[in-house]
Amino acid sequence: MLNPPVVWTIAGYDPSSGAGITADLKTISAHACYGVSAITALTVQNTLGVRRVSAIAPETLSEILQALLDDFPPMAIKVGMLATAENATIVADFLSALPSPHPPVVLDPILLSSSGAVLLEEAGVHMLRQRLLPLATVVTPNLAEARVLTGLAEADPETLATGLRRLGAQAAVVTGGDTGNDASDTLAYVMGGIECVETLFAARIESRATHGTGCAFSTALACGLAMGQSIPAAATSAKLFVRRAIEQAPGLGKGKGPLGLDRV
Repeated sequence: MLNPPVVWTIAGYDPSSGAGITADLKTISAHACYGVSAITALTVQNTLGVRRVSAIAPETLSEILQALLDDFPPMAIKVGMLATAENATIVADFLSALPSPHPPVVLDPILLSSSGAVLLEEAGVHMLRQRLLPLATVVTPNLAEARVLTGLAEADPETLATGLRRLGAQAAVVTGGDTGNDASDTLAYVMGGIECVETLFAARIESRATHGTGCAFSTALACGLAMGQSIPAAATSAKLFVRRAIEQAPGLGKGKGPLGLDRV
């Protein structure tokens, strides 16, 4: 039996398992990959919102990343919530020092929770923009996050996606599920030396089970890249995965409920 692709998730811990590390691991398992994780922060939250965030000590995060590298070389890495500038620096230093060939990195720049809690301090946003974006194979912000990262407060999704590429990311997906009348995403990438921008169309699904959609999308995209898919193919399949997960949601929680990640 062939070994499954190893996919890493570097992200925060959500005790309700709707987002973060535990949701990422369910997504990785659903793609028949093997998931390992490095927790950047503990959160006190449920489907109603985030109550408190406690960052993991930077030296602990650094030791976890090295321990994983010693035993589980990654086929792809998803980076999610970082919480502090110190932990963003640890992750940037670690990714920069990885031996070649570098695995694909999917950066999900989580700045705020859907309930409005700050999940990355301002200095961390600067570190993410300066150090992590240039290391990303694909960056997957929502519209608000893309505007913060690019500084283009009124820009449309196409301008934002190409702007993120100019900041160093190989490709960008500006997700649109949290705004507008549909759930279409905008993808910018280069193929054969040609700059490509395309829309990943999707109708909006009316559902309150939307907690962790960004986490599931970015992790599913990382799994696709780990299995050798192109960026457009991985983004398209990740979008379909999230749609099915919303449709198969278990109906739990009093707020924005979790996806059916273990049912797709």
